[in-house]
Amino acid sequence: MTSIQKLYVLLCGYEIGPKTISTRNRGDRFIVALPISAYLLETRQGLVLVDTGVNSAIINAPGLCEQYYTGRGWNPPMVLPQHELLTQLEQIGVQPGDISQVVLTHMHMDHTGNLRYFRHARISVQRAEHAYAFSPNHSPAWFEVDYNFADMRWHLLDGDEALLPGLQAIATPGHTPGHQSLLVQLPQTGNVLLVGDAGDMAENFRDEVLPGETSDDTAALLSIQKLKALASANAASFFYCHDPEFIQQVKLAPEYYS
Repeated sequence: MTSIQKLYVLLCGYEIGPKTISTRNRGDRFIVALPISAYLLETRQGLVLVDTGVNSAIINAPGLCEQYYTGRGWNPPMVLPQHELLTQLEQIGVQPGDISQVVLTHMHMDHTGNLRYFRHARISVQRAEHAYAFSPNHSPAWFEVDYNFADMRWHLLDGDEALLPGLQAIATPGHTPGHQSLLVQLPQTGNVLLVGDAGDMAENFRDEVLPGETSDDTAALLSIQKLKALASANAASFFYCHDPEFIQQVKLAPEYYS
């Protein structure tokens, strides 16, 4: 029996850029606003946060924004007050200390930005992702300032693993070295796949289009195909992390899926 009782979708801001960020070689003439999603799971074993959004303190400090974004030629994400992770959690009566576990799909800066508030929690991530994030030559999209704390309680996974009854980590490397997705079993909604950035949009899965950035093209395509097969076998719905159309169709917190 599943332990998952509720799934909240948290909209944590937007990233602005060419569509090719999400769809390899498709849409270089189009500028899109990509939502940044995170999720809160209410379970019988406690509250589980999936990803943590982006660090708005960096965006709002001119010197840091230049260091991490504009000085690299990047557009900083847009995070309005209603997009702040802690604000959304407060609206559903949750404080950071109430969350006992964080699961990271991967460790890009738009997924680890508020991790500093959850250093008390167990943080589950694939071992390969953790190793790359702490390697000296990782890509600039990993912001160590967001996750390099001595008191972090890391829980390192090696491939597919059941985290709780009804919550399965699915190894989907390719976008990053240790990317993972999650299969969530809800009592009424049924099975849901939180795909993370294995594919930002429905288009990635429909047409098997690679993400704009990968660490391994072959692995990325295999992960897309793995998730499609898993969805078919489990009658699971895809929940996309960065799809601008999908985010307008789902229920956003404080509404939830049960």
